[in-house]
Amino acid sequence: MAAAARASDKDPHIPVLLDAILENCAPISGAWLDGTFGAGGYARGLLRAGAAEVIGVDRDPMVFEMAGAWAGEFGDRLRLEEGTFSDLDTLAGAPLDGVVLDLGVSSMQLDQAERGFSFMADGPLDMRMSGAGLSAADLVAEADEALLADILYHYGEERAARAIARAIVKARQDAPIATTGALVRIVEAVLPRPKPGQSHPATRSFQALRIAVNDEFGQLTAGLEAAERALKPGGWLAVVSFHSLEDRVVKRFFQARSGKMGGVSRYAPEAVQDAPRFEARNKAIPPSDDEVARNPRARSAKLRVGRRTEAKAGAVDRRKLGLPKEIKL
Repeated sequence: MAAAARASDKDPHIPVLLDAILENCAPISGAWLDGTFGAGGYARGLLRAGAAEVIGVDRDPMVFEMAGAWAGEFGDRLRLEEGTFSDLDTLAGAPLDGVVLDLGVSSMQLDQAERGFSFMADGPLDMRMSGAGLSAADLVAEADEALLADILYHYGEERAARAIARAIVKARQDAPIATTGALVRIVEAVLPRPKPGQSHPATRSFQALRIAVNDEFGQLTAGLEAAERALKPGGWLAVVSFHSLEDRVVKRFFQARSGKMGGVSRYAPEAVQDAPRFEARNKAIPPSDDEVARNPRARSAKLRVGRRTEAKAGAVDRRKLGLPKEIKL
């Protein structure tokens, strides 16, 4: 069934680790929610694999316009809802058999230069997934040097955060930093030329600004909590992440919610353990060599999967999730 559900050459987007999700959550049935709908790759895969219904949720209104070309194939089995996955339990409206979350920016958004997510093509410095609120251009224009350095360091793990922030503040005194190309040139002037095989110098800076603009860690934590509330006993939560900061949060969420969180001192009083809310896999699932060959963007992806127990949902202690420093914009 997984092979039959694999994206075809006619699909506009190759969903990362789709086959692994279908294999590890088999058999696919009942009602599922694709919390980061994008180009609909996971939704199509789940429907083809046997899901009775898929609810596609996304905060980017453009994705639903694009889905009009193919959504009719599935009739009322596919329901589309504009919103964030932090509200997925409310948007679902009924208990779910599965939830899929594909974190970060989609390849479709990266390929649209006018959205300002990519350092590979010049376009407006935007990065807003919903098209509303503070843009990346607003952020680099208004934030002081210390705030910019915090964003670059904590959300991008950029070692040269202070130097890049200083260069941004200096450059904006001469002219607004309104395009992705302008920001790339600033970062490139600070960092050494990359060696063969190394990532582009602007990779971490663009990641950090995108995370800040879209409150991605706030959304991620709230989305994991919402999935716990939404899932039936026996329901699956599958989360695909693309960088170490995201994966750390997802890993620790599953550890905490499955009673596997370590690090307790043997000299401390024994903590009262809540009933496990998930049965979780211990290890992340990477893409296969074949998948990376087909889709190089899958190279850094990791899948983590957990199955909901009958324990009542509850609030998560966010101090245990390894979240980066909270930065107020």
